[in-house]
Amino acid sequence: IPRGRCTTRSFPDGKLLRTHTSPVQVRAMLERGAPIAIIAPGRVYRCDSDMTHSPMFHQVEGLKVGEGVSFANLKAILHGFLQAFFERDLAMRLRPSFFPFTEPSAEVDMSCVFCDGRGCRTCKYTGWLEIAGCGMVHPNVLKASGIDAERFSGYAFGAGIDRLAMLRYGVSDLRLFFENDLRFLEQFRTL
Repeated sequence: IPRGRCTTRSFPDGKLLRTHTSPVQVRAMLERGAPIAIIAPGRVYRCDSDMTHSPMFHQVEGLKVGEGVSFANLKAILHGFLQAFFERDLAMRLRPSFFPFTEPSAEVDMSCVFCDGRGCRTCKYTGWLEIAGCGMVHPNVLKASGIDAERFSGYAFGAGIDRLAMLRYGVSDLRLFFENDLRFLEQFRTL
């Protein structure tokens, strides 16, 4: 399922580099049904390259489908993850967005760890950093996966692991992780 021309990398022979790990979620629902809770990591490719984006990065997606699963559950999981991963209280906001496989959908922003939300080059002077996309699994996706959408609901989210590591360890330029400089990389050996 390609995301769009601006984010898709394809070759003349028609082969496509994976743009996200969402097909893993669908396959898991088709094979296991509901209830289900999975984490799906993988390498993905996009047409992006700057200090906070890489043309290849590692994505992790999460999916939970069960009875009574709500957007409040999704928000609590995301907020809990941020507090545990960054080991401090960070502001989080959800901005309405569009993803064809979730409804409602949102972008997840957290307060910038470099400037504590005051505005800097990394957060483009907004005080916020986008870290994930999320939403409630669209009922049509559940139905297409053989799951009773009247009985079950679910949420899904996806984030770039590399960007989270950049923010967690105070690395101002994501590209440093991919330049193979052992002096830089060895500082993470004991983590």
